[in-house]
Amino acid sequence: MTVESTAARTPRRSAGNKAGTTGTKRTTSTTKKATGAGKSAEPALVQLLTPEGKRVKNAEFDKYVADITAEDLRGLYRDMVLTRRFDAEATALQRQGELGLWASLLGQEAAQIGSGRALRDDDYVFPTYREHGVAWCRGVDPTNLLGMFRGVNNGGWDPNSNNFHLYTIVIGSQTLHATGYAMGITKDGADSAVIAYFGDGASSQGDVAEAFTFSAVYNAPVVFFCQNNQWAISEPTEKQSRVPLYQRAQGYGFPGVRVDGNDVLANLAVTKWALERARAGEGPTLVEAFTYRMGAHTTSDDPTRYRTDDERIAWEAKDPILRLRRHLEAANHADEGFFAELETESEALGKRVREAVRAMPDPDPFAIFENVYADGHALVDEERAQFAAYQASFADEDGGK
Repeated sequence: MTVESTAARTPRRSAGNKAGTTGTKRTTSTTKKATGAGKSAEPALVQLLTPEGKRVKNAEFDKYVADITAEDLRGLYRDMVLTRRFDAEATALQRQGELGLWASLLGQEAAQIGSGRALRDDDYVFPTYREHGVAWCRGVDPTNLLGMFRGVNNGGWDPNSNNFHLYTIVIGSQTLHATGYAMGITKDGADSAVIAYFGDGASSQGDVAEAFTFSAVYNAPVVFFCQNNQWAISEPTEKQSRVPLYQRAQGYGFPGVRVDGNDVLANLAVTKWALERARAGEGPTLVEAFTYRMGAHTTSDDPTRYRTDDERIAWEAKDPILRLRRHLEAANHADEGFFAELETESEALGKRVREAVRAMPDPDPFAIFENVYADGHALVDEERAQFAAYQASFADEDGGK
């Protein structure tokens, strides 16, 4: 029995169901001991690679990765390694004062690369502000992601060139944009699909609930991809939901599935399945990638204030990159030469990103007063003058230099 048919027949299934998808019992992993605050157990989820790198079978999803070759696996590994290297460089640049802020994806590479590589060129992506791995998959130059965080532009790339929308800072609003775009696709008669990325914190926003409602009622070809990294800044998921997030789809009448967010193969397979449903006119799907944010929410955050070292260490053992490397080595799909070459490529990427950011202009400090109102405003004029006096005080202290 398929996921979607079961969801449609039993929308009032008990929230206590521990199946990996709405109304089914087809998951492969067992319930494990909890690692997060207040968790009694991790629900079962779709998994194709164990943390040790062992390939496990799944009757429902194996077919979506049946054509994956050793070269493809190396490609997925390369994607994750280079994405992490870019992310680490951006974090370092912020610490050095080159960026105003940075939202790291550390630990979420498998969810983003797996789902990103499931997309077709004509599919459209609506990200939040942490989807650096998805941007990589869509061919967006990594250096273009940094202009906004440096304050020199509002995005830096043409969304229509890569079917990858600009980053969205307003939490959850992009899900409505995605739903509207997907409804438009249906009216145009196209067979492409839309995917909207958001986090567990955004899942509590009203915009997300409205997007679920409209997409279900209008059978929109959209995949809602929730990266549940278990912490909305300092708020654990348990403070936002009484049930696993994927089960929320039941109330709206479409299927939800929870996937191991640190398993790149499982994310690839599940996203392909969800996109296939969308293109076939079967409506929306909610994918909950159960993962972990190994770093801070942003570089302005201190996760040690609300998370334990034991929790972090437990999740580091499930590192998505290490998991795939173990699989590649065990299956003799990659040798030391491959890993050494990739390390060289990684360092070259870091250098290119560093040089590109330092070549960017400094942001105009007075730009924050522009476009606040359509016309002039006395209060804004007053604040601009005060800020100008404040800036001038530094020159006075430095002898007018």
